[in-house]
Amino acid sequence: RADEGDGFETAGQSYEELAAKYAALWSTCSIRPEWSGQVAWHRSKLIQFKPRYEPVAQKTGAPWWFIGIVHALEASFNFAAHLHNGDPLTAKTVHVPKNRPEIWNPPNDWVSSAMDAIDHQGHANQSDWSLARTLYRFEGYNGFGYYKHGVNSPYLWSFANHYTKGKYVKDGVFDPEAVSKQCGAAVMLKALVNAGDVTF
Repeated sequence: RADEGDGFETAGQSYEELAAKYAALWSTCSIRPEWSGQVAWHRSKLIQFKPRYEPVAQKTGAPWWFIGIVHALEASFNFAAHLHNGDPLTAKTVHVPKNRPEIWNPPNDWVSSAMDAIDHQGHANQSDWSLARTLYRFEGYNGFGYYKHGVNSPYLWSFANHYTKGKYVKDGVFDPEAVSKQCGAAVMLKALVNAGDVTF
């Protein structure tokens, strides 16, 4: 499952302040050459599974690529796992958020679980899917605890020039020397935008 995050709100930072930070990081973001193959693989999987994401997109209003990138991070593209956190679909979730979906008769279908995950995070029926708002939603999915440590969240920026090391190794436990081995959400999105798959 994804790198563990700290779910606490940002320390006095508003979305408006973060929006400018996101824009600056995005404009200067470049994929690290040693990870270019991995990033390309992630983009190919997102495109491959686009037909699986589109029914969830149609029912929630969240873009297919947002659903797909969360799927990559939380469940490693596994359709037998909850979009919430990668727990098996055979039961309700046991990790945060726990006991989701509220109504669940295993082994239920991935689409209904994914719809619940998007809705539970407050991302259903939203009109603003601008770049900054999207990156804010991605970061919120994992938590804003990295600001306390002066590290750009690997959940967004891993495999890019804006991240080197430091990660939450489990909920609430930050290791300054640990290095994320996951491709960040912003990096996957950058690959899609660079290829013309997504436009803002």
